[in-house]
Amino acid sequence: MHVLVAGATGYLGRALCTAYARHEHHVTALVRDASRAEGLADVLVVAEATRRETLAGVMDGIDLVVSALGITRQADGLGYREVDYGANLNLLREAERAGVGRFAYVHVLRADRMAEVPLVAAKTAFVTAMHASDMPATVIAPTGYFSDMGDIFTMARAGRVWLFGDGSARLNPIDGADLAEAVVDATAAGRGWVEIGGPDVMTQDEIARAAFAALGRPARITHLPDALRRAALVVLPLLPRRIGGPARFFLTALGLDMVAPRHGKRRLTDHFASLAAGGTST
Repeated sequence: MHVLVAGATGYLGRALCTAYARHEHHVTALVRDASRAEGLADVLVVAEATRRETLAGVMDGIDLVVSALGITRQADGLGYREVDYGANLNLLREAERAGVGRFAYVHVLRADRMAEVPLVAAKTAFVTAMHASDMPATVIAPTGYFSDMGDIFTMARAGRVWLFGDGSARLNPIDGADLAEAVVDATAAGRGWVEIGGPDVMTQDEIARAAFAALGRPARITHLPDALRRAALVVLPLLPRRIGGPARFFLTALGLDMVAPRHGKRRLTDHFASLAAGGTST
């Protein structure tokens, strides 16, 4: 099978390229900068997904498109509507033209509880467009990535972790490689919607304690009133988009249980141990 991965140089995109290649599929990586993609896939295609004309013909002969394309931290002036919605819509339209067999998209868990967050609103708008298309589609809704837990580890390394509320909100983040394998399984099975989490459900407090344990330090956790988080969400829309956008998403998600069916074998405690030994969170 010929698979095209969009957003291929990101945390999940790289894992998707590796996973589909491991399952003996021919992988095409859609990238903006070839210098960041050496050895990533059988074929590299350089294009700007926000400009549909650059996508012309790139999906001819492709059986499956998997898009992990989106903004996490804005750096180039583009907004969520242009990328998470518009660029993915361009991909979908080109896939329709090329007769691609299936389009898979990485969404976010509990999007219905975060509808006011611009990032999530843009993703949800694209999912709506997918469902209006005649093309078979798979929507992947992960809980969050191990890389997202890097901020907690960084705070622990600095000596104290600050949490909003009592730290009882639960989540089961997943390693990128495990998530990629679950995506391969979901697309192979032709599933329409799949929610995916990691093997361990932990409270925010337990995650903080695991970070301190990996560092061999006593846990020092300060619980801030959750009213401060809610107050920040009121103020953030007034800040520049590149600052307020990511913060609105992360602060909203922190107030929710983010738990999905368990997948994978890689454990967050081992990830923290790797970081403590000098590894990276990406």
